Amino acid sequence: MCTNYSNIMKFLKTSFLFLSLIFLNGCLQSTTLLGPGVTFVATGNVAQAGFQYAANTAIKNETGKDPLTLIKSVVVEDQKKRKFSRDFKKMVEKRVLDARKKILVN
Repeated sequence: MCTNYSNIMKFLKTSFLFLSLIFLNGCLQSTTLLGPGVTFVATGNVAQAGFQYAANTAIKNETGKDPLTLIKSVVVEDQKKRKFSRDFKKMVEKRVLDARKKILVN
């Protein structure tokens, strides 16, 4: 009896996740509710789902972006800074080498 109930619950969780992905495909604005909904279905923990929803809402109110967009923009900005630092370092090293060559020639 117990294994039958757990199999049914696994099926319902999988079905809910699959149907959510089908119906919410391309709806990034509604991801604020999708994450806590999946958390509730997967864990059955209402408090954790509520905290996740509250955190997502607080992030959106504070930054104006949903959490996924915020993370993406932070990663892209970090990549730009690293690329700038790498390019700047190469430029300085090249100028130092050029200056050394000019000093040694004179």
